[in-house]
Amino acid sequence: MNTPRLASPPPDAPTPLKKALTTPLLYFFIVGDVLGAGVYVLVGRVAADSGGAVWAPMAVALCLALLTAASYAELVTAYPRAGGASHYATLAYGPFAGFLAGFCMLAAGVVSVAALARGFAGDYLSEFVSLPAALTTAVFLVALALLNARGISESTRANVVATVIELGGLLLVTGLGCWIVLRGDGDPGRLTELGTTDQGPGAALLSGAVLAYYSFLGFETSVNVAEETRDPRRAYPRALFAALFTAGVVYLLVGAAAAAAVPTGELADSSGPLLEVVRAAGGVPPGLFSVIALVAVANGALLSGIMCSRLAYGMARDRLLPRFLSRVLPGRRTPWAAIVTTTAFSLLLAITGDVATLASTLVLLLLVVFFLVNTSALVLRRTASARDHFRAPAVVPLLGAASCVLLATRIERDVWMRGSLVLVLGAVLGAVAAARLRHSR
Repeated sequence: MNTPRLASPPPDAPTPLKKALTTPLLYFFIVGDVLGAGVYVLVGRVAADSGGAVWAPMAVALCLALLTAASYAELVTAYPRAGGASHYATLAYGPFAGFLAGFCMLAAGVVSVAALARGFAGDYLSEFVSLPAALTTAVFLVALALLNARGISESTRANVVATVIELGGLLLVTGLGCWIVLRGDGDPGRLTELGTTDQGPGAALLSGAVLAYYSFLGFETSVNVAEETRDPRRAYPRALFAALFTAGVVYLLVGAAAAAAVPTGELADSSGPLLEVVRAAGGVPPGLFSVIALVAVANGALLSGIMCSRLAYGMARDRLLPRFLSRVLPGRRTPWAAIVTTTAFSLLLAITGDVATLASTLVLLLLVVFFLVNTSALVLRRTASARDHFRAPAVVPLLGAASCVLLATRIERDVWMRGSLVLVLGAVLGAVAAARLRHSR
């Protein structure tokens, strides 16, 4: 039985969405989403698993992320449509796989926005003002939704400012770490210590790389704004790879500076390892990092919200979700129905506080998406096409798919159990969507 597939329109076909993203704006979109708020706890977790040589697992994680990023670059330049992974999987395998990929991305994105909203209303904000968490969360999410609906240009310009602030804070940490070492209070020798009392160098490197890989997640959200990008064939590969290398260099510098400046045990035991560097250096108000963290959290929530709304819009246009979600504001040309719907789900999760039970499944869901994207790149490249687009060597998608399987084997059993429930729900809904699409033809 042939699987029904959707034909993709030519890349220059008219779109209801406004083409406003230039290469620099797309670059900052990806950098801002990759850096995000996770870097503020990443260093301590990697140090706990790998020892003082934090830079080594980070370098491995960057290489693994680049494999899947290359598959995304190939697909987005061939099919620059909102919907991203869902659209690619639909073209390669049919609507069932497309729905499953989109469902996993949507679930991950909605929960991510909810978790970031809760984080914004937490300890960092209480450093300056004490407000009810539910009220703060609601106002925060509504404000982000309004900015998202106002326009992609306004949203991405706000992201540029936030990303510059994030980068400035991380470079400040790097400078403070170097200052601690230069004044004789640090120990550069820790940068060669790979391994812990529980693990040898090889196992420690892999364990740390799995954690560090999580920090590079975020680049996949940018494919959902390809339809709003000017000349995506040229802009997307340049912005994607430049942004990943930028984030990689920043992570390596921050990780090395923190590990050399602060003892490994202190980094591993701290929930704010970069704040330990600031305290060790002295002279910088700790409240400054609360501001930077709030900016990072808000920026991450904004970019995830943009991704969710564009993905829901693209899936609705592919008839995998209700057509209502494909409605666009006439003047602003933003998907208002998808923005309202995804924000409502994020608000519900954030206010009920039932986010922790799903948060740890995000990476598992994204590994499923990445596996489908890498294999879709292999399937779709067999289709005769005269389009001039980025094309990775054939071995890259293969290695990308293999890396997803490897990383999935490192995920804990209880996470697999929770994630399996989400995957089963997505499979059931996907089967219904595919059947409905077949009957409508």
